[in-house]
Amino acid sequence: MADGTAGTREDPIPRVAARVLLVDGADRLLLLRGFDPADPAERYWFTVGGGLDDGESFVDAAVRELFEETGLRFPPEELVGPVRREFTDIPFDGRWYRQEQEFFVARVVSWEVVLDGLAAEEVACVDGYRWWSISDLEATAESYYPTDLVRLFRDILEV
Repeated sequence: MADGTAGTREDPIPRVAARVLLVDGADRLLLLRGFDPADPAERYWFTVGGGLDDGESFVDAAVRELFEETGLRFPPEELVGPVRREFTDIPFDGRWYRQEQEFFVARVVSWEVVLDGLAAEEVACVDGYRWWSISDLEATAESYYPTDLVRLFRDILEV
C-alpha cells in the first residue's frame, strides 16, 4: 500500500491457498510440524498445502502441494471437496497475511511421507510430520491449525 502498512495486522497481504486433509486407512490425519521464522521457539501442526501459483486452480494447487510436501502423486479427480472455504489472518516471518483457502480431502490406505519436495523456505521451517487420530488431537496440548480441526476432521470422517 502507498502508506507502507501492507503486511500488518490491520492491513494484511492477500494470499490464496489450497489445503489437503490427507487421511489414511486408520482414519488418521497427516499434519506437518513447523514454526514461524519470526518465532522459532513456538512449534505448531498444520495441514498439507500452500499458495496457488499464477493461473493455478485450487484443485491443481492441492495436488501439487500434496506431492511437494509428502511425495504422494494423487489424481485430482479423486480429491473430495472443497469441504471448507474460509478466510483467515495468519502471521508469518514478521508480516500478516489474509489467506483465502479451500480444504480438500485425499484418502490413502497408507503412505510413507517424503519431504524431499519442500521449497527452501519450507525446509527452513518444517521440522516433522505425524499421523493424528481424533483422540490424539483431542488429547494434545500442542498447537494445531485450523484451531477447529477436530470438528472439521469429525465432519469429513462422517461423509
